[in-house]
Amino acid sequence: MLDILNVALPFFGLIFIGFACGKWRRLPDEGLAWMNFFILYVALPALFFRILSKTPFEQLAQVNFIKATTLATAGAFAIALLVGLVLRRGRLADATLAAVAGGLGNIGYMGPGLALATLGQEAAVPVALIFSFDCLLIFALVPLLMALSGTSKGGIGRALMDVVRSIFLNPLLIAASLGVGAAAFRFEPPVALDRLLEFLYTSAAPCALFALGVTLALRPLERTPPEVPLLIAVKLALHPVLALLLLGTFGPFSELWVSTAVLMAALPPGLFAFILARRYDTWIEQATSAVLLGTLASVVTLTGVMWLVKAHALPQLLLR
Repeated sequence: MLDILNVALPFFGLIFIGFACGKWRRLPDEGLAWMNFFILYVALPALFFRILSKTPFEQLAQVNFIKATTLATAGAFAIALLVGLVLRRGRLADATLAAVAGGLGNIGYMGPGLALATLGQEAAVPVALIFSFDCLLIFALVPLLMALSGTSKGGIGRALMDVVRSIFLNPLLIAASLGVGAAAFRFEPPVALDRLLEFLYTSAAPCALFALGVTLALRPLERTPPEVPLLIAVKLALHPVLALLLLGTFGPFSELWVSTAVLMAALPPGLFAFILARRYDTWIEQATSAVLLGTLASVVTLTGVMWLVKAHALPQLLLR
């Protein structure tokens, strides 16, 4: 158990340090702009490019693994959407954002660093695959559902353009694609460039976790909306169970890949739900609550999943 705490506490500690700093100094929200830009456009792309470019190309062609993990995310998304529709009285825009909170974890800011610290560098490939295809799924579904809700201007045509733009212009997906291409052609960057990429990707997790804590501190929480506890339960409990069951259906997979997938599925709701809420100007209070309370609850649930992973306690049927 001490090994788990040694891995988990630095990650959650950075979030709470950022949270404490945000509460203490109360600097303007705009001060996070360059930090978030660095994380999303520089550090995390460097991480994904370097991971994928150094992976043998044949290890990336894991179609069944992609099916299992993406369907697990889609299942959690659909259940959270249903929760949102019931509790928000059929308001599709609100329910769509609820589905993002219940289906998409913090796979950018928390996922890579936590998985690599828990399972080692070998977890990098399944992390990158999960990240890429989960993002493709969410980036495709959200604009279309928002167009159907009437919240997004321009109708279905504009929504389809948003889908294309969000996929092809996303810096993390671009970096992942370039990394796959580099792996396919066995491209070796010059030593100076490789060291620069290493320098950048090692900064990704600390900066991202600190920025997450500050962002949470700057979002006042006055009450807990009724749907938020259910969405947190979907994300922290149901999503990893779905991932485990689907991996058993589409497997077998190695213990490392199963552990990585379950760990990524157990991540708390990501900031993307809040970003979308701000963009569409709806469900903002609920998104704030889901991210903040989900992150707090994950201190217990995610640490528990890490313990199961470290103890090799996942159902052995999936690991044969």
